[in-house]
Amino acid sequence: MAESIKKNLFVIITLGLSIGILLYFLYTTDGITAMGEIILTLKLQWLLIAVGAAVLCWISEGFALNLLCIHLYPEWRYRKSFFVGMIGLLYNAITPFSTGGQPMQIYTMRKMGMDTGKAGSIIAVKTITYQVVMVLYSLVLVAAKLRFFQTSVSNFSFVTIIGLVTNGTFIALVILFMISETTTDKIVYSVIHFLNKIKLCRHPEERYEKIHSQLEIFHDASKLMGNSFKLYVNVIAVTIVQITLNSLIPYFIYRSFNMNTASITTMVAAQVFVTMVSAFVPLPGASGGAEGSFYIFFGMFFKSAIIPAILIWRIITYYANILVGGIYAYKGRKYYN
Repeated sequence: MAESIKKNLFVIITLGLSIGILLYFLYTTDGITAMGEIILTLKLQWLLIAVGAAVLCWISEGFALNLLCIHLYPEWRYRKSFFVGMIGLLYNAITPFSTGGQPMQIYTMRKMGMDTGKAGSIIAVKTITYQVVMVLYSLVLVAAKLRFFQTSVSNFSFVTIIGLVTNGTFIALVILFMISETTTDKIVYSVIHFLNKIKLCRHPEERYEKIHSQLEIFHDASKLMGNSFKLYVNVIAVTIVQITLNSLIPYFIYRSFNMNTASITTMVAAQVFVTMVSAFVPLPGASGGAEGSFYIFFGMFFKSAIIPAILIWRIITYYANILVGGIYAYKGRKYYN
């Protein structure tokens, strides 16, 4: 017991911090009062729709993975893909920068009998597809809602530009690497050594090797997966559905609070921006950053009910992932056969 606690101490501390932040706001603001008032008028059907959207996000995650898995293993079954998806959501939620999900998914797929190289390729393609779709999705919403958020959220342009540039640069490098490995290597090498000269990057050779190895994973994955246009279109379509469902959850919570004046597209855009901002927080589940960015982007919609909204949103989109993912991880042996 003590060994288990010691092993997971960082995760326990982070979860405690996240819960502590929510409880602090509940007890030091009008959160408790607002929660009591909301419960009396809560529209349960909208809250159930929000929960249903979260469940459909899990199903979509498994479906996107399954499309890639059956491309290499036609006998593969959806239940295994769903299990792998839940393992990814669990470890993304409890590791810094959401870095633990992909390695654990590859490990789990290997335990199920899949070749490690093929498992890595599937997860690599799934990851880059999600990142590409998210950035393009964000660009469309920035173009559509830029003026509104510029006038409503302080430093919005700065935060959004940093997020889009960071993610967009990585995606561009991956695509360029797939087209021309030599050109990409020259660009990465030159940029890293320039940053080293101006004292912004230490140990340039180590940094170069790390970036190069990450790019090679995607390069090898693209060769192994092939050039099936239909496959990638289907995975992209499922990913769009998944991101949209996740982005609709705050709107459904909003409607459950008996509120209906905000535009659904504006709230979807706000959630996409929250996801981008939260990606910069190095704690599991973006603890603190997720709550703070939700407060900034959605405070104008929920007003005095913003703290209860944050609490319900985190339960549906974060703690539920840990709970259900943990159950699957605990009962996972039967999925290895």
